[in-house]
Amino acid sequence: MSPLEPFGTRLRQAMDTRGPLCVGVDPHASLLTAWGLNDDVNGLERFTRTVVEALADRVAVLKPQSAFFERFGSRGIAVLEKAVEESRDAGALVLMDAKRGDIGSTMGAYAEAFLRKDSPLFSDAVTLSPYLGFGSLRPALDQAVLSGCGVFVLALTSNPEGAEVQRATASGGGSLAQLMLNHMADENAGADPMGSVGAVVGATLGDAGVDLDINGPLLAPGIGAQGATPADLPGVFGAAVRNVVPSVSRGVLRHGPDAAALRGAAERFADEIRVAVAGA
Repeated sequence: MSPLEPFGTRLRQAMDTRGPLCVGVDPHASLLTAWGLNDDVNGLERFTRTVVEALADRVAVLKPQSAFFERFGSRGIAVLEKAVEESRDAGALVLMDAKRGDIGSTMGAYAEAFLRKDSPLFSDAVTLSPYLGFGSLRPALDQAVLSGCGVFVLALTSNPEGAEVQRATASGGGSLAQLMLNHMADENAGADPMGSVGAVVGATLGDAGVDLDINGPLLAPGIGAQGATPADLPGVFGAAVRNVVPSVSRGVLRHGPDAAALRGAAERFADEIRVAVAGA
C-alpha cells in the first residue's frame, strides 16, 4: 500500500486481514516488575522490543502510550522512536497514544512531531483531546491529510471522571461528546471505506447514548483488565460496531515476557472480537 493512501483505507485493510485488534504498549512500572525487569531504560527497552518482535507482524494496530516512555527522558524517547519505526516496518499501524490538545502553533508542533513524515516519531495516527474546541485540532487534522495519517479524538472515555465534561450539555443542546462526534462525522463525510478521523469511546460504557455513526474508526479501550469483553461491543456500538478497533493492553501484556504467550493472547482476543462483530 502506498503511504499516501488515507489512514481509514489502510486501517480497514489491516483490520480485515490481521483482525480488528489494537494492542497497547504500556510499559508501566508494575508491568516491568511482573516481567522480571527493572524499572529503568534497560527494562523499558527489553519490554518494548519483546512486544514489537512478538506482535508487530500480526496485529492490525500497536498503540504505544507515550507517557510511559517520556518518563525516562531522552533515552526513553529514543526507545519509542525505534519501536515506532520497527513496528511500521513489520506492517503494524502505529497509533501514538499521546492525547495532545492545544491551540495554534503549539498544536501545529504536536502535529509535526507525530504526523510529519520526516519526524522520528512519525506514526500512522495519534490520539487528540478536543476540549479546547474541536477547531483547535485543525493543524493536526490538516497535517494528517497531507501525510495519509489519522487521528483519534476523545469523545466518551472509559474513566468515570470524564462524564462531568463529556456528558455536559453543549451550547446548542445535546452532550458535548455528541457535538464532538458530529464534528468528526463532518470531517469523514464521503470517505470510503471509512474516514480517517476516529473517536475514542470506552467499551465499558454500556449504552453509549450517542450517535456513533461518524463514518470513521472507533477506538474502544476497556477490553480485558478494565472489565469489558468482546461480547459487550455490539451493545455499546450498535450498527457502528464494524468500525470498532478494540484496544487491549494488560489483557495481552500480562502474558509476557514469553513471545508465544503474547501472540496467543492477541490471537484469542482477535478471534473473540471477530465472532462478536460477525454476530452483531
